[in-house]
Amino acid sequence: MLTVDVLIPVYRPGALLERLLSGLEAQSFPIGKIILMNTEQRYFPEGLQKSYPKLEVRHLTRAEFDHGGTRDAGIRSSAADVVVCMTQDAVPADRYLIERLAESFSDPQVWAAYARQLPRPDCSEVERYTRSFNYPQESSVKGRSDLERLGVKTFFCSNVCAAWRRRAYLELGGFERKTIFNEDMILAGRMVLAGGKIAYRADAQVIHSHNYTASEQFHRYFDLAVSQVMHPEVFAGVSSESEGMRLVKKTVGHCMRIGKPWLIPAVISQNAGKFLGYRAGRHYRRLPRSVIRMCTMNRPFWESGD
Repeated sequence: MLTVDVLIPVYRPGALLERLLSGLEAQSFPIGKIILMNTEQRYFPEGLQKSYPKLEVRHLTRAEFDHGGTRDAGIRSSAADVVVCMTQDAVPADRYLIERLAESFSDPQVWAAYARQLPRPDCSEVERYTRSFNYPQESSVKGRSDLERLGVKTFFCSNVCAAWRRRAYLELGGFERKTIFNEDMILAGRMVLAGGKIAYRADAQVIHSHNYTASEQFHRYFDLAVSQVMHPEVFAGVSSESEGMRLVKKTVGHCMRIGKPWLIPAVISQNAGKFLGYRAGRHYRRLPRSVIRMCTMNRPFWESGD
């Protein structure tokens, strides 16, 4: 039987993490251990480890944290066949999350699988529609033959809740040890280019969403573009921006259909933030370091160079 561990980077964990841990305890599929990569031990709640016996907690300093490197260390500490990466603010929608992700690996060509993200009750209408666009109701399996049709979306895979076949993960070198952002898509892209497949499981569901401002979208998409420029071996020549325009058109159409045209300015401002951030990030090498620090959401990444 396939063995599965769960890996969660945490920082100042609170009630949401406890909901996540309780949800994992109730899963239909047996989990081996839950590895918490905790940043700053002084913020970790006393007694949490005693309440959840499957926990294995590893502490690191804020300076040691890296989106890719921290997760890589956690996966390498596991001996499971599959490691599910999650974030501390994603909660299983039901008890079948791990079971359905694990089912994906019955196909030996599937090297990663990711879950559908459902919006929280406080999610804005625009973000709610964006979730349904990025995480549709239909499951799919993506491989190299889909690149011409899907472009960069072939590589889409989110560590909010993504399962990785550990053998393939190690053979391909794992997540980048030092990366600004986007460690999941970088590795998923390498897997696809190496002949592996990425499964999207619409029936494996977590509750997770954010109501980002246009400014926050700018910073996120700046870092997203930087990550793509830094990894031309994955992203060079792969279409990216057409998918963004399709989302804008569909979201505007959605606002009209539901009789809420006043939401259209929010759609435009949000996507303007994304577009401007992405374009700036594509040309980050031309920007002074002081400007980059204003554009990024990950300032510590730039402290020791790029």
